[in-house]
Amino acid sequence: MEKRIARPVKNWHHISQAISIRGLADDVKRANGLNAKIAVFLTNIVGSMWCAYAFAIIALFGLQPALKRGGEGLIAWIAQTFRQFVLVSVIMGGQNGQSVASDGRSQHTYDDTVEILDRLDVQTVGGLKELADRIDALAQKIA
Repeated sequence: MEKRIARPVKNWHHISQAISIRGLADDVKRANGLNAKIAVFLTNIVGSMWCAYAFAIIALFGLQPALKRGGEGLIAWIAQTFRQFVLVSVIMGGQNGQSVASDGRSQHTYDDTVEILDRLDVQTVGGLKELADRIDALAQKIA
């Protein structure tokens, strides 16, 4: 049996898959019901970095009026406009990336578990049955 070296699943490897809208049509098709399809569509769009870039540009249009005399000010603009408008998309994209990486780690764990269970099969030569028989023989010698 070929020995496989387990490598950790890193988030950066999955970011491009998680924060792009490439697989949007497939994701929407997999959703059940109209509301779920709309939710998946909007979540994928708002969670993309392209949406974050667009929101940042739109938010910057509001910066100059916020800094004028009588405007809301820089701190309020950051808290009310930039943070809510831009950072939500970035956070959603990051969570999507972590989710995809977590799915990869789960698949690796499953594959490793299947391999371990295959090697511990009690019906195969060299499995648990053989080890249990040896332990019983040693126990009888000791007694």
